[in-house]
Amino acid sequence: MTQSAAAAAGTAGPGDVRLTIGQAAERSGLSVHALRFYEREGLFPSPVQRDAGGRRVYSDWDIEWLELCTRLRGSGMPLPAIRRYATLVAAGTGNEAERLGLLRRHQAEITSQIADLSGCLEIISFKVKLYEERMAAGGPDPIWVPPGQTS
Repeated sequence: MTQSAAAAAGTAGPGDVRLTIGQAAERSGLSVHALRFYEREGLFPSPVQRDAGGRRVYSDWDIEWLELCTRLRGSGMPLPAIRRYATLVAAGTGNEAERLGLLRRHQAEITSQIADLSGCLEIISFKVKLYEERMAAGGPDPIWVPPGQTS
């Protein structure tokens, strides 16, 4: 099982290293504050481990999980949905259908957003082309002329 698959399944891989919160922040690209926030918000499926001195220690699996969470968050998934996914992963097997449903709903939202953005990009690209052509020819705005002005 790959690390990403292990993170999605909620299992730690063999030979996990233990990272300090600073090292975990560096590896994950998140700030120390963000790591504490993710923990406080219940976004980890299992408690972050602590060393003998009570300091947080992160495994490779934790870093993979954080990557998944940041991708979900970056794609617009709300924190409650990520928390629900983490809760389902923590519960273990038997809820895969609910996990799949949650991810499929988010996938559909992203697909819709991509379609909307593609339409926006098409219009903007058209406008850019018109401006480039008009500017190359030395003419005014090809589409919009303020009221009271002539082109």
